[in-house]
Amino acid sequence: MAANDQLLQPGERLDDLLTHQLYIIQSPEVFSFSLDAVLLARFAGVPPRGRILDLCAGNGVIPMLLTTRTDATIDAVEIQPRLADMAERSVKLNGLSGKIRVVEADLREWKPEDGLYDAVTVNPPYLPLGSGERKENIHQAMARHEIGCTLEDVVAACARNVKAGGRVSMVHRPSRTADLIDLMRRYRIEPKRIRFVHPRRESEANMILIEGTLGGKPEARLLPPLIVYEEDGEYTPELLAVFYGQAAELPGFVRPNGRAPVAGARSGEKEGKT
Repeated sequence: MAANDQLLQPGERLDDLLTHQLYIIQSPEVFSFSLDAVLLARFAGVPPRGRILDLCAGNGVIPMLLTTRTDATIDAVEIQPRLADMAERSVKLNGLSGKIRVVEADLREWKPEDGLYDAVTVNPPYLPLGSGERKENIHQAMARHEIGCTLEDVVAACARNVKAGGRVSMVHRPSRTADLIDLMRRYRIEPKRIRFVHPRRESEANMILIEGTLGGKPEARLLPPLIVYEEDGEYTPELLAVFYGQAAELPGFVRPNGRAPVAGARSGEKEGKT
């Protein structure tokens, strides 16, 4: 671990992603990843190989988790220099430089050098400007509020960078559901799968996972709700399986070859937790 410590800067820590011996560099001074990112990484429809784009990549947690599901190469675009640097160092620490490329760029202006992508994932800022209090520092504020990009900017960037028939997967707040569907259709991304996440069975949803296809035909599937906590406060079995790498994908995702989801493992490894 001493060699890993050399990649850390003052105030940073190394957190265990609890699957495939992956670790991530985090800091209390910037916005750390949370459950929404983990769920998106397990919900998103990704090809077994090819190219994937992750927008609003933050410290790189989604691309790193995606490497446990696919052999595709992944470009991770992040506008904040400090977060992009943390992501780059996490990628190096995990030996994933051959699979993940971190790009410090503004998604509103960035264009890929090697053609369009087979799939796009994004965990964007949730709050429009003028809503909610902004007591955080600039790193945390940009992660929460639409300072660097609006929801329309995000959807437009997804549509601009994905291939025809490619998948776009996003996590957001349920209060923006109407905006999400409206903007996706405006940019020719047809919603295909929607799943709401509820803290408890009797609680309102506090997250929406949504996936669409560029140029797809209208046919949306509303999947069963995902419950986070049992009545006793413990995580549900589905959430535990996701956290500990026993489930590579949330139920409801079917690969193009028709096969059902399998247990989490990098391509070439045996199924099951490692």
